[in-house]
Amino acid sequence: MTEEIRLIRKNLELNVDELTKSTGQHYFKETVRLYGVGTALVKKIAVDSFQTIKSKSKADIFALCEELWSSGMLEESFIACEWAYRLRSFYTPQDIQVFEKWIDNWVDNWASCDTLCNHSVGSLVAGYPQNCAVLKRWTCSGNRWKRRAAAVSLVVPARKGAFLEECLEIASLLLEDGDDLVRKGYGWMLKEASRTHQDEVFAFVIQHKARMPRTALRYAIEKMPPERKRLAMEK
Repeated sequence: MTEEIRLIRKNLELNVDELTKSTGQHYFKETVRLYGVGTALVKKIAVDSFQTIKSKSKADIFALCEELWSSGMLEESFIACEWAYRLRSFYTPQDIQVFEKWIDNWVDNWASCDTLCNHSVGSLVAGYPQNCAVLKRWTCSGNRWKRRAAAVSLVVPARKGAFLEECLEIASLLLEDGDDLVRKGYGWMLKEASRTHQDEVFAFVIQHKARMPRTALRYAIEKMPPERKRLAMEK
């Protein structure tokens, strides 16, 4: 164990809150391992500890991130995600392979998935749009988190009005996915896209509503006016 990781784990252990620890599992259907440290404090630990490693190379910091991921602890995954996001100005297109490895090997809950994908993967794709092809490939994965990642990686760019065509294509590829968390993921992506492209997202929903799971549909139309919601929901 490196000294940096040892200090982080000691800091997390010193800041365990028993109520947070006892209630944390309630947010997940799958079993998660957690210290029981509040989100704001985890963020502070991540930001403060990054100052001690920021002079290292990107490869060395990614290696430290993998040491955190490999623990299987929720808070350590959040710190790994924060460190990776702070390197975004140094990303190259090939870093998608690093993030894919993390999803394949260590992501095992929606919170870790979304923290990594909303920020690091989303920033990488925004900077190197050719990696949208990788996201589309993920829609065919047997790994539920990789399929969710295909959608939630575009949540932040979609909120800014980007990647509409890619959002609609990924939604089409995931349309009848059998996993509720994947459905919620692409529904969320469509909701964010609808902020600036409501007509196009509404047209997509109307075209596919007969096959679109209700969970995804409700997410997609959440920001739309009542009349459009009514039209989308009626059978």
